[in-house]
Amino acid sequence: MPNDDLPGTFHVTTDEQLRAVSNLTRHRIMAVLRFEPATITQIAERVGLAKGSSSYHVRLLERAGLVKVVRTRKVRGVTERYYAMAARAIVLPDPGEGGPDVLMRHAVADLEAAPPAGERHVRMAHLRLTDEQFAELGARLQALADEYRELSDPSLPDASLVFALFHPARREQAEGDAK
Repeated sequence: MPNDDLPGTFHVTTDEQLRAVSNLTRHRIMAVLRFEPATITQIAERVGLAKGSSSYHVRLLERAGLVKVVRTRKVRGVTERYYAMAARAIVLPDPGEGGPDVLMRHAVADLEAAPPAGERHVRMAHLRLTDEQFAELGARLQALADEYRELSDPSLPDASLVFALFHPARREQAEGDAK
């Protein structure tokens, strides 16, 4: 079952949902379910967990409304449940001043866990932009991510794209905050 009939976005609004999505293991489970439904056994194999641990984390995600059962089937008298994301995109609340962004922490953890011999494209650029250029670049990055999300084929290996466009704190701001 493709995820074409899923709602476009799911907005994380409760503390329970934020705790569920903030866990790195559950983040990785949601990545497994990004393109196609999977059973607890399939999730456990793909994430490298015991079935019991996978089941625990999936139940928390389901209780928070982030994943749902989309299909069941009987296998040797046991009901096998297929889980999928509740929406194509999960929107997190603004982390607030000084709060670390959970997506960036997970992205760094995933990058660190990726095979070192694998192909990577990692770059940081410091720019000086007008407000209009800043907004245009943000829109272009989002459009590019959306374009490639539409091209994604579940039969191909996963690739992650993470970007952050922001105005860093000025040195005097950071020093003032530290006092």
